[in-house]
Amino acid sequence: MICISLQSGSNGNAIYVEADGVRLLFDAGISGAQAEGRLRVHQRDIRKIDALLVSHDHTDHIRCAGIYQRKYNMPVYLTRRTQEATYCSLGPLQDVHYFQSGGVMRFGNVAVHTIPTAHDAADGVAFVVEHNDKRLGIFTDLGHPFRGLSDVLGTLDAVFLESNYDPEMLNKGDYPWPLKQRISGPNGHLSNQEAANLLRGCGRRLRWAALAHLSEDNNDPRLALETNRRSVGRELPLYVASRYGVGEILTV
Repeated sequence: MICISLQSGSNGNAIYVEADGVRLLFDAGISGAQAEGRLRVHQRDIRKIDALLVSHDHTDHIRCAGIYQRKYNMPVYLTRRTQEATYCSLGPLQDVHYFQSGGVMRFGNVAVHTIPTAHDAADGVAFVVEHNDKRLGIFTDLGHPFRGLSDVLGTLDAVFLESNYDPEMLNKGDYPWPLKQRISGPNGHLSNQEAANLLRGCGRRLRWAALAHLSEDNNDPRLALETNRRSVGRELPLYVASRYGVGEILTV
């Protein structure tokens, strides 16, 4: 299994995963031209993607789903509540497949498990992609370390895990107080330390972690890495999924 972060953050999210000839795109928060060009960097063709899977209704994850379908003939998979609650117009959608939060979808020999999250979305999910006994987690916009999250993380070989903000930077920053409360509250995002605590409890199966969905104003990639590194030690490879461009190919 290979995976490529095309972009990660409140300015847009998209992650490409490929296994056994199945090509999946998770979230549609960047333009079609951006997604096409960033995949081309790694010799991948966006027109060969088998399905787009949308995690939730916030614009940084769903806003270009309609464009991807109409321009690239990409089937869209999402929950009915996510489609109904989306903040932006997706335009006409012809090839839509609804899944149930907490269920499993199958694409050839690849299974995609959906995990309900505590984020303030209508019906948000995290994803676990499974093939040939290897499991990759795509865990952003989680809300808080909800019950059962650590158990699922312990079953993974690799994970994109949100490490959204540093509490001190958030508290001292210019965001209005209600937004600060929303970010740090039970339905917002995970802090660097919360992510670090989760990674520390993952056990020996985990081969790498990519810190994802970092805030531009309330975090810094070096700080996120340092906080998580102090918790997990030096043996676990850590990466940062960029807010601004395509990442390297990571394998599971």
